[in-house]
Amino acid sequence: MPEIRAILFDKDGTLFDFQATWGAWAASLLTELSAGQPVLAAKMAQAIAFDLDRGRFLPQSPVIAGTGREVAELLAPFVADQSVDALEGQIARAAKTAPLAPAAPLRPLLTTLRDRGLCLGVATNDFEGVAREHVADVLDLFDFIAGFDSGYGAKPEPGMLLAFARQCNLRPENILMVGDSLHDLMAGRAAGMATLGVLTGVASAADLAGFADTILPDISHIPQMLA
Repeated sequence: MPEIRAILFDKDGTLFDFQATWGAWAASLLTELSAGQPVLAAKMAQAIAFDLDRGRFLPQSPVIAGTGREVAELLAPFVADQSVDALEGQIARAAKTAPLAPAAPLRPLLTTLRDRGLCLGVATNDFEGVAREHVADVLDLFDFIAGFDSGYGAKPEPGMLLAFARQCNLRPENILMVGDSLHDLMAGRAAGMATLGVLTGVASAADLAGFADTILPDISHIPQMLA
């Protein structure tokens, strides 16, 4: 791996444990959108590959790496009284209150990385506004926050990643892209960055191996890896 001078993190499944954060949130959202109708809730859960009984997303769920818009488009056929735009807004508002479960204590970890002179950023397929809400407690430690609606495109396209490189005035090969999904790692490869897969999402090490230069259990191991 070349000299790493910046780290760009995915958010869900990377900074935050995916199932612990989004499982209960999704169950609550589907109950709300279905007005408590079990059959309708089950159909919506099937559309997004969510196990209602266990409160967990299935590995093939399009929500894992999808954008907020894509989630709204999947659920809109079951919500007759709302447009996709209105549903997208409702999902964004609900996402801001998700019960966040950090994959590691964020402030100590990010402070350690900042103290090493690293530029830090977040690139997520969530809404930028939601991302800023979710990292509000450590927002001061990031140089860059982008979502699918920030104007750079969504992963696996490399637009957000290249914007981060410009923000940090660095060559892509000196940046580490950290993520829990193939979308994250494919975007990293497309941008010419080093890639690190973490296992706090839904994907297994075998799933990520083809696009990850390194795989770690979670982001807490990054300082030791860089050392």
